[in-house]
This record gives sequence, C-alpha cells and structure tokens, in this order.
Amino acid sequence: MFVEFFGCGKVYRNRRYDDHRQDILRYCVRRRADLTERIIPFFRVHPLRTAKRDDFEKFVEIVEMMNANRHLTPSGVGDIARIVETMNHRKPSEYLRILRDHTPTLSETRGRDGPDPAAT
Repeated sequence: MFVEFFGCGKVYRNRRYDDHRQDILRYCVRRRADLTERIIPFFRVHPLRTAKRDDFEKFVEIVEMMNANRHLTPSGVGDIARIVETMNHRKPSEYLRILRDHTPTLSETRGRDGPDPAAT
C-alpha cells in the first residue's frame, strides 16, 4: 500500500519471537531523493498528530544536513549524532563516545568542514 502510494520504498517483515502472534511490517525508504521529494513533502502537508511529530522535524533536519553534505565531515557527523540521541527516547549514543575517542575532539572540529584556509 505505501509503496504504491509513494512510488518508492519497500516493506519488510520483522518476525516476532515473543508472545505476540503477528509479525511487524516496516516501511523503509532509503533513497535520500525519495525522502526529500516524496516522503517529507507529504508529511509537511499532512503533519503527524502524535508524539512522533517532534522526531519527524528532527529527521527532516538530519536529511537537510545530509543534503548539504554535512555527514561527510567529522563535525557534521557529530552534530547529526547529537540530534539522533534526542529521538525516540534514545539513550546516549555509543557512537559519539567512539567518535570522541578516535577523532580530533568534536569541540575543535565543531562548525568546521575542513582545514582553515587562512591558517595555511
């Protein structure tokens, strides 16, 4: 139903092995262009009426950051990880700890997308 309506994505079945009898179906869109051109505009016109509305706005912010290639820099990845930590009642990200331990400090790279050309 979703695949036909939006013209993109795929439905996956998540098997359940607990005391529930029915599997869970999950609709997944992976192409950023489909998210930007189809999914996000739909939910802008038809906003969610649940607690997920705030998570959707954060998701849109992340997609916009990725469209600006911010995910390709250490500071951008850190910024995205910090937003993700606030979504879906998540606990602090193990990714941020690993990123801090194995890259220049995020405070030094925050807001910068590479070497400062004026410093050379």
